[in-house]
Amino acid sequence: MARIAGVDLPVGKRVDIGLTYIFGIGLWSALRILAQTGIEGLVRGKDLREDDILKLREVIERDFIVEGDRRKDV
Repeated sequence: MARIAGVDLPVGKRVDIGLTYIFGIGLWSALRILAQTGIEGLVRGKDLREDDILKLREVIERDFIVEGDRRKDV
């Protein structure tokens, strides 16, 4: 199970949809993240490798304001 920004990504859903479960990331942002990391969006959450999860975490932490920090702004 992938945990990114304090959110468990759903294991049965595609990664591009699963990233939208993180507050502050919509579908277009998710697609941009996947393009930056080189991960295919059709991969299911259960099929993500550890290095893919690390790439996702790095890009999200570096380029996006999500979850608690985003909720403060809203």
